[in-house]
Amino acid sequence: MERLRAEAAGSPEYERLAAAEPDGLAAALTSAGRPLWARELAAYRLGLAGDRRAFEALVLLLNHRDPPRCAAAARALAALGDPRTARAAAALATNALRTAYALEPVRLLVALRAPESVPALITTLSRLLSPHDPYWRVALACVEGLGVLADPAAREVLGRAQAHPRLAVAATRSLHLLPR
Repeated sequence: MERLRAEAAGSPEYERLAAAEPDGLAAALTSAGRPLWARELAAYRLGLAGDRRAFEALVLLLNHRDPPRCAAAARALAALGDPRTARAAAALATNALRTAYALEPVRLLVALRAPESVPALITTLSRLLSPHDPYWRVALACVEGLGVLADPAAREVLGRAQAHPRLAVAATRSLHLLPR
């Protein structure tokens, strides 16, 4: 909220949206000409309130180039409880063209513990195991998440991740968390 207050730069619309009821927030999502911070504020508040009208806006924000926006969208999506969330997060995490923005979708998949989570993390991690892949932080989040989820299906990809210098320690730790 403080980040959005700073982006609003004193706009009276910030205080109005911060105090708005759900119908006013939903209207802010659909009306033309609203700045990004206003749409994010409305979607975030609706998501935390469990109002599914925020779903599409939050998924768009989850895939934004600005990491704090992605993190806020992930928090709101986790609170929202919409059954479409895991499928959307999995699609974003596994999209090879959007890997630079996959960190928060990966973390969200771990938090959701949905049936889509492990397959999406395995797919994403498998693609990122080349030694010089620039998205090693996303790969690390996958490794750590697979340990948290403790699904034996991750054993093979975690074994391969042990050969990666930046992932080896976390991969070994995650392998120890898998049931025998």
